[in-house]
Amino acid sequence: MNNKTCWVLSNGIIGMDNQSFGLAEALGFSVEKKTIVPVAPWTHLPPQLWFSPLKASFWPGSDHFEPPWPDVVIGTGRMTIAHSIAIKRASKGHTFNIRIQHPRVALRHFDLVVAPKHDACRGANVIETMGAIHGVTAEGMRLAGEKFASQFSALPRPLVAVMVGGTNKCYQMTPEIGRILGERLAAMSASTGAGILLTTSRRTGPEVEAALRQALQGTPAYIWDGAGDNPYLAFLALADYLVVTADSVNMVSEACSTGKPVFVVDLDGGSKKFRRFHEAMRSAGYTRSFTGALDRWSYTPLDDVGRVVREVKMRMAANEAAVVASHK
Repeated sequence: MNNKTCWVLSNGIIGMDNQSFGLAEALGFSVEKKTIVPVAPWTHLPPQLWFSPLKASFWPGSDHFEPPWPDVVIGTGRMTIAHSIAIKRASKGHTFNIRIQHPRVALRHFDLVVAPKHDACRGANVIETMGAIHGVTAEGMRLAGEKFASQFSALPRPLVAVMVGGTNKCYQMTPEIGRILGERLAAMSASTGAGILLTTSRRTGPEVEAALRQALQGTPAYIWDGAGDNPYLAFLALADYLVVTADSVNMVSEACSTGKPVFVVDLDGGSKKFRRFHEAMRSAGYTRSFTGALDRWSYTPLDDVGRVVREVKMRMAANEAAVVASHK
């Protein structure tokens, strides 16, 4: 299984790439990144209407797609769907086509669809997960924790890691929300003696980050400024508690893979899918809403990735056995 060649289709969106590469690496495949740069009119059309997606002249800036075709192709998001279907067709069915998230096209085009429960995707070839697929591993966290441990050793315990996202199509992250979050964290630190590890994202925005920094002045806190190596995995490894904003299914899923208490910060906005996700995570005992208090509870670490890897290997082995039997 580990000598399988795998193309991971990327359109440059980090959250989607993290899922595709996370699964490919967990499977132990020989991975090659294939970049797709969609242009008009394709960006405005559903994948069903993308004719000849593998024709290089249609996709300036994209990688070329030509034989030998891979054993496996993995993609996440709408902009990689047409290419994955075309690759399987060009390979005459040889390529095992894995799709992450609900494709919103006929499921028969894929050998396997890995979709979170809040996507409401059902079918014989569908594996449902609680959260998002990701590339965070216990070994990766351990190594990052060892690397950064001395840097954060002066901060008091307990350590609270705070992962701040930002505005997206469903949520709004405003400077006012940043100020309120910062003040709650400062009050929590004052009452519990906690140290704070905080990181923002590219979506956070300078005004929100400034509001957070202002509110946390005088608090024992390390706020990553984007310089040097990213301490994100070390935050997950070293913290006693995790606080994550509600806008990112990926960050919540990664946090819950640690088995540590995970608090979710509510933001303005939302959607039915996000509400289903957060309600399911709370009901299953993975998360609680962040109010400024620290509670401790336990749960079995979320291991969607491990479960999906086992299922993929089983289904691919069954497919290969069926092919062998058909040639006897």
